[in-house]
Amino acid sequence: MVTDQYFDSIRPYRDNEMTEVFEQLMNEESFKKLLNFLFPQIPIEAFNKKLLSLQSINEFQIEVIYPYIQQVIKNTTQGVTAEGFENLDPNKSYIFISNHRDIVLDSAFLNILLHDHGHDTCEIAIGDNLLIYPWITKLVKLNKSFMVKRNLPARQMLQSSKLLSEYIRYNLTQRNSSVWIAQREGRSKDGDDRTQSSLLKMLNLSGDKTFADNFKELQIVPLSISYEYDPCDYLKAHEFLLKKQNPEYKKTQEDDLKHMGAGIKGRKGRVNFKAGTPLNGELNTLNSFDKNEQINKLAEIIDEQIHNNYKLWPGNFIAADIINNSNKFADKYTKEDLNTFNEYIDEHISRLNTDAKFIKDSLMEMYANPVKNFFKG
Repeated sequence: MVTDQYFDSIRPYRDNEMTEVFEQLMNEESFKKLLNFLFPQIPIEAFNKKLLSLQSINEFQIEVIYPYIQQVIKNTTQGVTAEGFENLDPNKSYIFISNHRDIVLDSAFLNILLHDHGHDTCEIAIGDNLLIYPWITKLVKLNKSFMVKRNLPARQMLQSSKLLSEYIRYNLTQRNSSVWIAQREGRSKDGDDRTQSSLLKMLNLSGDKTFADNFKELQIVPLSISYEYDPCDYLKAHEFLLKKQNPEYKKTQEDDLKHMGAGIKGRKGRVNFKAGTPLNGELNTLNSFDKNEQINKLAEIIDEQIHNNYKLWPGNFIAADIINNSNKFADKYTKEDLNTFNEYIDEHISRLNTDAKFIKDSLMEMYANPVKNFFKG
């Protein structure tokens, strides 16, 4: 029987480890600065005392993380709405595979919604490229995050992928704990949400049954995350420009921190999460295909739910009409919607002060692609 110890290199902290980790964090100057930034109204000593009084990871999430994310929702959105969660069984565990917009908030908002709908919070897959400082690693592991290791040599990558796959299956089937993972490595920068075959191949590494039964056991729920305004959209567009100018360009760790901060603090408008239907019966048809085709068909099934359940906002329809030089979706938005969206786009273009046409075209594509996927072209 596999145990937590087998997964020590990637798993989150458990209840019996949290006090020692809090004590370590309290000696980190960067962590103290973070607390001052996040909770300026609470003296450090009082906050430390509060952390040391907590008895479980669940208490930490509900008493510390939950109220902070609620403030983010209040201050930077016009509300976060949820659909489909009422159809999920709180006593079951699921793997939520979703499109990915924001580094921090996609999973944070999901856990708020799960808690509000009577579910336990889920564990979160996070790339180790984002764990810039040791104290960040400790903090996210306290918040139920497990590590996805990136940029390894081929042999080590295969071993790491197998361990990750085993951990996710162990979490779902033995610990009865749900999991969130993005449908692709990194965020979708252009709004064209597609499930990577490598993700599904990784999940299947730990299965010992038929292809269909391996994935039935995981209880996949496709999840659609729809931000009216992506607070990092202009940063993503700028990244496209930098890659156009230099194909070898790669984001730095400082860039990742900038994206995290912009995502948390930036304007988002309305936000919607829609949980799809757990995959089950439709998986039976996949056993008749060859291995590669099985993966492709499964990706299509997941993508279909994510695309169909995506909440399209006025800005999405406006961008689609602008790109196609048409008024096909004119009944989906008002003149006020058009003015608001154009002002938003102009404001974000002005922040960069570089190649305005390229930035605008990139932003339009970003907002139009969900419409294209919803209407299949």
